[in-house]
Amino acid sequence: MPIFEYKCASCDHEFEELVFGDAKVECPKCEAQDPQKLMSAHAVGKGGAAAVPPGPCGTCPGQGGGACGLN
Repeated sequence: MPIFEYKCASCDHEFEELVFGDAKVECPKCEAQDPQKLMSAHAVGKGGAAAVPPGPCGTCPGQGGGACGLN
């Protein structure tokens, strides 16, 4: 079951939704039923698992832009 990214056309809220078949998607913030599907990149690693490294958390001084312990 794919997870899609959407942006609500009414309130600009961005969210992800697990979609089953032809299920209708509504905005979890304003309940509008006109979200627009966003283009998103996916990452595939060994065994089909996502292989996306964590982003910077911003709490480690002097560590640069990478995640803690991964620089």
